[in-house]
Amino acid sequence: MPQTRIWDIPTRLFHWLLVACIVAQYVTAEWLDDAMQLHFQIGYFTLGLIIFRVLWGIVGTHYARFSSFVRSPAAVIGYAKTLTDKNSPAYAGHNPLGGYAVLLLLLMVALQAVSGLFMTDDVFLDGPYRHLVSDTTLEVMNWLHHNVFNLLIAVIALHVVAIGYYARYKQQPLVPAMLHGKKPVSSPGIPSSRLLLAIVVALITAGLVYYALFVAPPAPAADELFY
Repeated sequence: MPQTRIWDIPTRLFHWLLVACIVAQYVTAEWLDDAMQLHFQIGYFTLGLIIFRVLWGIVGTHYARFSSFVRSPAAVIGYAKTLTDKNSPAYAGHNPLGGYAVLLLLLMVALQAVSGLFMTDDVFLDGPYRHLVSDTTLEVMNWLHHNVFNLLIAVIALHVVAIGYYARYKQQPLVPAMLHGKKPVSSPGIPSSRLLLAIVVALITAGLVYYALFVAPPAPAADELFY
């Protein structure tokens, strides 16, 4: 099979930046002392990554679009029946089951990032929306932030196992394609990475994140500052 360009540069960059952010979030929360400010900042950047990926999933290149890999439940069931078939053909983009795994990962990271907007380090730092909601909502957000991350780690571990399974058993290495963007498939490739469009989407994303963090939430009342 010829090496065909499937994954554009923005999608690949998003993937590895998200990996770095998740690792950094764990390290700053669990291993390092006095790193909560960095933890908050990385969380805001992660929120931007998720917003970018959602927008890119709508307007990006063919295989990055949700419409190319979010398929019907029947298609997922049909594909699941081929999981033990060593000679099943490789998909150019995400396979039907992997497409839903992508959605699940995006949803869980989004829950982490959004719930982080309501967190506090109980000393100096508060999320920008913490003072706007009730104690009940804060309890829900706190539960989500700590428990969804544990589920996220489990899903990531399953993802890594699946990558190993595809590489060793099915002889379909997935990691190299996410590095150089090419896969040995007969499907048509993408003509370009549409970098100019990606820059526009990134600027829109930056504007949305800035508005959400620094413009939309009103400042806490004076009595809340000294609570």
